[in-house]
Amino acid sequence: MTAICAIGLMSGTSMDGIDLAVVASDGADLVERGPAHFVPYEAAFRRRIEASLDDAKSIGERTERPGDLAALEREITLRHAAAVETFRSGLTGRWADVALIGFHGQTVLHRPERGLTVQLGDGALLADRTGLPVVHDMRANDMLHGGQGAPLVPAYHAALARSLPPDLRATLPVAFVNIGGISNVTFVPGEGDPVAFDSGPGNALIDQWVSREGGLPFDENGMIASEGGVVQTVLDAYLASPFFSRPAPKSLDRNDFTLDKVPGLELADGARTLAAVSAEAILRAAGHMPAVPKLWIVCGGGRKNPHIVGDLRRGAERQGGLVILAEDAGLDGDAMEAEAWAYLAVRARRGLPLTFPTTTGCRLPVTGGALSLPSETSGPVER
Repeated sequence: MTAICAIGLMSGTSMDGIDLAVVASDGADLVERGPAHFVPYEAAFRRRIEASLDDAKSIGERTERPGDLAALEREITLRHAAAVETFRSGLTGRWADVALIGFHGQTVLHRPERGLTVQLGDGALLADRTGLPVVHDMRANDMLHGGQGAPLVPAYHAALARSLPPDLRATLPVAFVNIGGISNVTFVPGEGDPVAFDSGPGNALIDQWVSREGGLPFDENGMIASEGGVVQTVLDAYLASPFFSRPAPKSLDRNDFTLDKVPGLELADGARTLAAVSAEAILRAAGHMPAVPKLWIVCGGGRKNPHIVGDLRRGAERQGGLVILAEDAGLDGDAMEAEAWAYLAVRARRGLPLTFPTTTGCRLPVTGGALSLPSETSGPVER
């Protein structure tokens, strides 16, 4: 199959901005990674998105946009359009030949037990503003087929695993760990479909803690946590959540874990303890995998927190595994989710599965997404 050049757009649960990446792919094993870019949200806009999560709690049907959500959705879409325009202006050579956009949007509600997931983002408006076809709303069809609607990145992780350098590919099974606001893991076996699920809180609790207690948007490079220690009683209280013993597949909403268990802690102790929560949640995920991974590849913003990575590395060593950063495998740990959305858009256009029973719990492997063309209304992705 001929490769398609696509831009992927991701605004994750950390709500810190827009990641963009361009990928050339056939939607299967061919993956060629191009340039990437990040457009941060200013603090005021980030607070507006955070405030919208309260409005989203009242949503009963996924098309509803109560409160500020309709205006916010338009603003988010226009910001994505501007980001695409800036990004494309700097692309040269083969990467300038973009034919498709994969658009995630901003998740404001994820309730798989109700078959409900809501991402703010107007695919038709984005197509009109960019002049490119847009594949969006990629989670809904999975839910219609009994899936949790998340995680969707595992199909891309599996493709990356097949393209690892020979010495790393020989270590299969491998686990990809994406530490965003929420952490998710993908177990890639030597043969067969990937196994994936959300493992627990990633950066979200740490971000919320240092914002509330220290007035900072995040703990840059774990500097705050470096002055604190792990409070074992608080760590144990988080790990007592029934979520961790629930079998996979499983997924989380950003608000499923809160700061209710850290009142009274010093700023540094809270940051260090919550980093330990993130790491231990990932390690416990190994108990829901077909085998303990020999190799863990860490991506996402959380890989820049040395306490999460250090705790994860020590725990994996006890299990006989090795932890490396995405860059150690020749990958881009910041751009991987945006790359995934480009890859998934190509898969969707070709009718290939985006999700599997082993990744989301859907009844059978299913494709998904809606297609919006410039100046046309959106509809199902053309096969």
